[in-house]
Amino acid sequence: MSGGLLVAGTTSDAGKSVVTAGICRWLVRRGVKVAPFKAQNMSLNSFVTREGAEIGRAQAMQAQAARVEPTALMNPVLLKPGGDRSSQVVLMGRPVGEMSARGYHGGRQEQLLSTVTDCLEQLRSTYDAVICEGAGSPAEINLRRTDIVNMGIARAARFPVVVVGDIDRGGVFASFFGTTALLAPEDQELIAGYLVNKFRGDVSLLEPGLDMLRDLTGRPAYGVLPFAHGLGIDEEDGLRVSLRGTVRESTVAPPHGEDVLRVAVCAIPLMSNFTDVDALAAEPGVVVRFVDRPEELADADLVIVPGTRGTVKALAWLRERGLAGALRRRAAEGRPVLGICGGYQILGEHIEDDVESRAGRVDALGLLPVRVRFDREKTLARPAGEALGEPVDGYEIHHGVADVRGGEPFLTDGRGTPLDGCRSGAVWGTHWHGSLESDAFRRRFLTGIARIAGRRFVPAPDTCFAALREEQLDRLGDLIEEHADTDALWRLIESGAPSGLPFIPPGAPAIPVKEAL
Repeated sequence: MSGGLLVAGTTSDAGKSVVTAGICRWLVRRGVKVAPFKAQNMSLNSFVTREGAEIGRAQAMQAQAARVEPTALMNPVLLKPGGDRSSQVVLMGRPVGEMSARGYHGGRQEQLLSTVTDCLEQLRSTYDAVICEGAGSPAEINLRRTDIVNMGIARAARFPVVVVGDIDRGGVFASFFGTTALLAPEDQELIAGYLVNKFRGDVSLLEPGLDMLRDLTGRPAYGVLPFAHGLGIDEEDGLRVSLRGTVRESTVAPPHGEDVLRVAVCAIPLMSNFTDVDALAAEPGVVVRFVDRPEELADADLVIVPGTRGTVKALAWLRERGLAGALRRRAAEGRPVLGICGGYQILGEHIEDDVESRAGRVDALGLLPVRVRFDREKTLARPAGEALGEPVDGYEIHHGVADVRGGEPFLTDGRGTPLDGCRSGAVWGTHWHGSLESDAFRRRFLTGIARIAGRRFVPAPDTCFAALREEQLDRLGDLIEEHADTDALWRLIESGAPSGLPFIPPGAPAIPVKEAL
């Protein structure tokens, strides 16, 4: 068997990523060898696979849900926005250039269809089932002719489609109906039904609407998933998610010691891999919030300047907001600051950028003895080493090359040889994403921060971030198993969309299939 399913959505952020992960975890628990797939992803949150390929973090998370190693095959096209009108195009894990939205949809996207279908075919030849995630909405009729991620890939693979709708936003029945009715007849043939996400309340009150939806469309709802608090699963796109005041839906556990520890994360433009702070938010007694005003740094025990796809732009933003001055004052007072990737570069002496912003030489904040030069080749790596006497691993995604000219080594090979980053006083910097997920290092680092801040904070001795992630993925599998019609979903995966599904007018003009698996 090499069956599959496409999880589409009525909107962006309808829940496609978590539903795809939940289906993967449900299937692998029943003994199915399953892989996730997203033909094209637009995200500033990315990950590096073991072979050194850059893919969306959501697909890495879904691979973890499926208990398989993530590869570039699972996300062959990744778009990393550099502003409102252009993105870096990452093909099979490697950047191939910057492109405007008009240029991409004007021809390049269509050329990538064969690459995308080849990747899907390889996955289908290896796994029992492939669960695909769509992007945005399949009813974006202005983009349908060049679509390779929604109905384009479903048509090529003849995969059935389940459409997810976020009922918490309202209008879910109209969205289900309108999404179906705006598709061409050939596309509608693959729309098997719907999945309601984030429902609060008594499901019996929803059932009359579900019955009417089936009468109107001839398609069932395959489940009603309840609103689940505190999932903390990797987001796909930092541009669409409001982060102010919270780390998504994470909850703060009571402190293990007497005090809490307050962490403020500067919400810089084009913030990337903000998932770096999830491990801090998982620590009992650590309060993480995203900030954009200098006064919000006043009571913070640790300030983090995170990664960004626009280092020079973020640096200018920090200055405009008055946050640059606040960071300098913190450093002068010996109060902790941590820079990660682009944030590390911002804390250095100067940046020479003829690649990302093409701004040339730009003075940085001067808090670390580091000079950064942007290289056209992107560093993509999965390093491991030691910091504060504890093992650390992470991943690197950056164009900036750091020339460290002083300070103390931060990350070393365990024998004292510097690998990355540096420390000067109470300011640290590193290019390594994910380093805070190393439990022993995180506890040692937070213990030091608490000592400097004068807080009676004690890290919990048994917090295991990897185990917490597994628990969250199991929760997603439970949501599917307990609240979706899994027998019906399995029939779709095994046999495809039911025949004879009715056409819902008006539809859209037919789109020819240029290539099929």
